[in-house]
Amino acid sequence: MGERVHKSVMNIKVGMLFYVLSLFLAFFSRKIFLDCLGAEFIGLTGMLMNIMSFLSVAELGIGTSIVYFLYKPLQEDNHEKINEVMSMLAYLYRCIGFIIGGLGIIVSLFFPWWFSDLTTGLPLVYFAFFSFLGSSVAGYVFNYKQLLVSANQKQYLVNAYFQTIGIVQSLTQILLAWYYRNLWLWVIVGLIFTIIGIIVFNYRIKQLYPWLNVNLKEGRQNLKKYPEVLKKTRQIFVQKIKNFILYKSDELLVGMFVSVVQVAYYGNYTIITNKLNYLVNILSDGMNAGIGNLIAEGNDQNTMKVFWELTAIRFLIVGIVVFGLLLFLQPFVTCWFGKEYRLDDLIVYLLVFNIFIFLSRGVVEMYISACGLFSDVWTAWTELILNLGITLALAPFYGIVGILLGKIISIFFIAFFWKPYFLFSQGLHLPISNYWKGMSRYYGIFLFFTIIVLLLKGLFFDSYINTLPSLLAYGIITYIPLLILYFFIMLIMTHGMKYFVARKPSLYHMFQETLRL
Repeated sequence: MGERVHKSVMNIKVGMLFYVLSLFLAFFSRKIFLDCLGAEFIGLTGMLMNIMSFLSVAELGIGTSIVYFLYKPLQEDNHEKINEVMSMLAYLYRCIGFIIGGLGIIVSLFFPWWFSDLTTGLPLVYFAFFSFLGSSVAGYVFNYKQLLVSANQKQYLVNAYFQTIGIVQSLTQILLAWYYRNLWLWVIVGLIFTIIGIIVFNYRIKQLYPWLNVNLKEGRQNLKKYPEVLKKTRQIFVQKIKNFILYKSDELLVGMFVSVVQVAYYGNYTIITNKLNYLVNILSDGMNAGIGNLIAEGNDQNTMKVFWELTAIRFLIVGIVVFGLLLFLQPFVTCWFGKEYRLDDLIVYLLVFNIFIFLSRGVVEMYISACGLFSDVWTAWTELILNLGITLALAPFYGIVGILLGKIISIFFIAFFWKPYFLFSQGLHLPISNYWKGMSRYYGIFLFFTIIVLLLKGLFFDSYINTLPSLLAYGIITYIPLLILYFFIMLIMTHGMKYFVARKPSLYHMFQETLRL
């Protein structure tokens, strides 16, 4: 237990360090790129990266299904079994890489119709796309071993190498964009750093796992030995398509139904929300393997204790993210990028509500994945069909609002009601009333503080903030006390937060004394 917690904490610490660095760079570089390279080019790269995300659906969920089979052999330190699974992964990922490459070439045939009106010209569109495509294919062919590192609760190594290279890449692109304002050079730099990342990471893997022996021929044969891999892959595949449409297709849909320039405007908001989502994913990625090992131990009481503890942590972070977005998102975009880049308030509210749904369901999804529960394929089909239907019906008339409504309506009921029932009935084998008895407190507290935040926004933030210093000042006066109060209310009213704070007995006693006063 101690080692599992230690690794999870290490994952989170390293992830947080690089999160802070990448967050600062993201905002700084976005401003530079918009000023030096233009909104059209930034919107174009956003659309091309969304197309690449769509092509990556060809991964089918193989990585998720195979990681499930690595938990036990890693716990037992069974090198032979690990080599069998990794050989199978290497073979499948090589096939996926070539499939994505072929699909990318086919998709590129439509570019003359999609991007004919761009001032950048089609040669640059093709060069940028094939650079992104080459990077993606190389990632599948050479970087599949990072799944072993993640399953072994060493996600911090993956973050350390790839995030460091990403930061150096961003700094290089910022300098070159500022001095040369050359769109081609920006793309070339990204391709070069992808190659550097592959070489450096694979060299480190050889040092970390000298016994790892990947054999592609044996990997193909091992598919017969592990029929569950293909079964779970089929179950996960629809989930992957659904997740792309719901969470990763924004720029593509905005480009299709609104305009390429609006992709850049909308991207100013999503770059902020995506970074905040990434903050929460640091915690999830750092703990996923630990949850898998915890469930494998079979200690039901400890499993539920950790579930409520993680729920408390998740809602604390969700409060930090959602309250901050409601208060600061519009003023920040106005102050940093300019009033001309500001979108309608309704878009912001829908965007934030969509993020709340995505983040609040995280612990349930984490446990479902750790239990290997992927059989409810009908829910993914339902979400996918609803999303496509609503988006196609509303987006041509309401633009970004229609796109966001499609996401929210399609996932709301399944996320809040079905998924918890599925986990508790099929995975944890407990009455669903146990879930709602605990969760009702979290939702009640969150709703109460959301109302307070909206009142504060109307009274102060909408009227008095027009510069970054004033935004910072009002943030210190209102946001920090609000979060402290939110934490103490959760500590008083929920068992999960008590479990979390009790991990540091001295801190727990100090809070108890404070509450008595």
